[in-house]
Amino acid sequence: MSARYLLPYAPDAIGGLPVGLDALVWDGDGPLPADEELREVEFFCLPYMRHAAALPLIGRLPSLKVVQTLTAGMDDVLPHVPDGVVACNARGLHDASTAELAVTLILASLRGVPHFTRLQDRGRWQQEFHQSLADKTVLILGYGSIGRALAARLEPFECEVVRVARRARPDEGVHGTEELTALLPSADVVVLLTPLTPESRHLVDAGFLARMKDGALLVNVARGPVVDTPALLAELTAQRLRAALDVTDPEPLPADHPLWHAPGVLITPHVGGPSSAFLPRAKRTLRRQVLRFENGEPLAPGH
Repeated sequence: MSARYLLPYAPDAIGGLPVGLDALVWDGDGPLPADEELREVEFFCLPYMRHAAALPLIGRLPSLKVVQTLTAGMDDVLPHVPDGVVACNARGLHDASTAELAVTLILASLRGVPHFTRLQDRGRWQQEFHQSLADKTVLILGYGSIGRALAARLEPFECEVVRVARRARPDEGVHGTEELTALLPSADVVVLLTPLTPESRHLVDAGFLARMKDGALLVNVARGPVVDTPALLAELTAQRLRAALDVTDPEPLPADHPLWHAPGVLITPHVGGPSSAFLPRAKRTLRRQVLRFENGEPLAPGH
């Protein structure tokens, strides 16, 4: 059977599709479809967390018009998308989950949760003072839809939120990146949400880190290569800065990498998106995009 859609979920699982609309289903784990099944595929949704297995399929789709991801970032996908093919990410899908994790990392780091967990493992009851989020200044670098979701969740914590995007948006109270030199020294927490582009690769370098105040916390829920890892390691080793990282460079982080044991670092294994919030939002997003494509409507959002 050939079809115009290659999807990671069966049509019934995403709420159903119009009668007569056929779809091949491949979740990234089973056998790859045969070439004869793929010849009419125009819309390909890559299975979530299976991009490495899915990307070779793009070159086997002679009728391809749309590549859809269920991720916010597309840095690993775009080099494989042929000219003339529309590439769409899943902007908005991960807002809630990633913003939740960012808040979790901030609070856990400031309140010493990793330290207390280690004490628990040793059966030690040891009361201590740690930092509060209240009265802190949190700088969000990469103020898009996830940034807005994070800012909304930070509001009840009585902290000041500074919003920074590539370009200033004065009507929204958003600063441009050209203002970072002036803004960084007053930030207690810096949260990275910028996509990985040639401009943002190693944006957080030795100079950026040097401008951060003593004792500040760097939170990366964007992409690992946004941060220069050796430069960050130097600051952590000196115990001048702290970090909470959901993404690293390299990734996965090798077991013998010194970042694992650097002072003041909390690491989670790129789990900003995969939570119980993912699947229902992913299915709604995919169904909307398929129906837009089927009806000849503009696809949204793009990369």
